[in-house]
Amino acid sequence: MLNKITVVIADDHKIVRDGLKTLLGKITDFYVEAEAEDGEQLLGILEDKFPDVILVDITMPKMNGLDALKIIMANNPNTKAIMLSMHEDPDYIIKAIQNGAKGYLLKNTDEKELEIAIRTVAEGGKYFNSLVSNIMIENISSAPVLKMNSEIQISVREKEILKLVAEGFSNKLIADKLSISTRTVETHRLNLLRKLHVSNTAELIMKAVDNGIL
Repeated sequence: MLNKITVVIADDHKIVRDGLKTLLGKITDFYVEAEAEDGEQLLGILEDKFPDVILVDITMPKMNGLDALKIIMANNPNTKAIMLSMHEDPDYIIKAIQNGAKGYLLKNTDEKELEIAIRTVAEGGKYFNSLVSNIMIENISSAPVLKMNSEIQISVREKEILKLVAEGFSNKLIADKLSISTRTVETHRLNLLRKLHVSNTAELIMKAVDNGIL
């Protein structure tokens, strides 16, 4: 549909689908073009519809959202999916991102943040709200340092800073801990974002895990 951001909603609860459709219907340039009540139905819809964004619940009958997303991405890696779930478990969050999700929102997300997330993902970005980002940081901080992907060149100092970032330290605390200036920490963090081609801390940590840096 011309000049519209098209959305497909997949959730096994009709009241949730109806609520989302009502909320998105208030936004003039959004259009919900289809709904699915389980993963299998979502796969069928995507055989002949190509929405800008799909909103996918995790817990659904027949096929859950994570398994459906993995198949969807294998068939069309350009699909832009946001997981909209009640689950705060880091295993779900990490699995969703590994399976190709471009965003992860909890179901207590407000209308404005939902709109921002859909717009961000539709434009090719990624979106993880602050609570999800904090959950990721808190639970990835204990991950062991593994062998780094040889295509990404990270210095020893950058790896030290990355580990402290994952542990939740602020720039000032990192600077104090490593006896360097805050400006130097900021420069290293910007370099890490550039080298890993990400735009925020949550994406940085996930990319580091995916590439064996953390």
